[in-house]
Amino acid sequence: MLADGRIAVEGVSGTSAGAVNAVALASGHGAAEAAGRDAHAGARQALARLWGEIGHWGALGSLQARLGRTLWGGLGAEFAHTNPWLQAVRDYWSPYQTNPMDLNPLRDLLQRQIDFGAIARPGGPKVFVSATHVTTGKAVIFSGSQLSVHSVMASACLPMLFRAVEIDGQAYWDGGYSVNPALTPLITTCDSADILVVQINPLRRERQPRTAAEIAGRVNELTFNASLLTQMRNIDLINRLLAEGQLAPGLCKPVRLHRIDGGAEMLHYTAASKTQADPVLIRELFEIGQQAAKRWLDQHFEALGRHGTVDVRRDYLDDTSLSWPEAPAGEPRPSPGFRPWLARLFRRLRPPR
Repeated sequence: MLADGRIAVEGVSGTSAGAVNAVALASGHGAAEAAGRDAHAGARQALARLWGEIGHWGALGSLQARLGRTLWGGLGAEFAHTNPWLQAVRDYWSPYQTNPMDLNPLRDLLQRQIDFGAIARPGGPKVFVSATHVTTGKAVIFSGSQLSVHSVMASACLPMLFRAVEIDGQAYWDGGYSVNPALTPLITTCDSADILVVQINPLRRERQPRTAAEIAGRVNELTFNASLLTQMRNIDLINRLLAEGQLAPGLCKPVRLHRIDGGAEMLHYTAASKTQADPVLIRELFEIGQQAAKRWLDQHFEALGRHGTVDVRRDYLDDTSLSWPEAPAGEPRPSPGFRPWLARLFRRLRPPR
């Protein structure tokens, strides 16, 4: 997307690894602009440097993975998710016992790679990073002056691996448990009505998971997709209310939704791959992402500013979605039911001018 150069990024919202990508993109963008260089090229270079260093860490891990597959008769890192001995360790020891010094390689990586001053430069992309408040379970969004090494670490804090990240006396875990990613700030603070979701976890799988590793992987996908499904349903509801005149145009704006995903190629990767820093794996994912973005641009670029390209009802709506019956052709429309009440509710919630 950045290499294409036709799309201006007004805001970016990320959770977990997406938060790391968000600050890397904005850091490279801001630093390049400050130096009088191409901002999109600077953002690409920052992302490449960051993931290049992560891949360098994983070079030894790649060798270990190959040895592990040999020792376990072909089972790789995914075996760790179902290994009873490792599970026993997790059941009895937490990172507070196994990592008393609170070592976290992400902290050092962010300190070296991310220029938070460059992110704060006016005119650059707005950045929103989501984390989960441990004691309340609520999503917390860091932006502006709140962005720091600690807020990004909080967004990417898997509690099975790392101790909770404390900011101003409050403890945070990975943002994926509450919102993944947060779309609301993009709607409320950005002028653009186009939102492009980069979706890593597949929405559906054709085959029922049966092995322990497959079940654990699918549970992981469902957990981290749940908040996105809810947000997409809510956006669709607002869009429908606006289209039918049930909401004043100045109260909310219609949102045009778009999505890039890895398609069938991403189905081959298990949940274990999310914690691997294998340089070969990282290169594969880069290539899949670049090809997916190119396909999307070829097929949908002209839709930007005009209409959405996601079939929200097919992909995201389910039995919990608010809906109303449609009248058969030529018959009077059925009673509006809850719609006027819902519209009045939104009017009451409208913030004072």
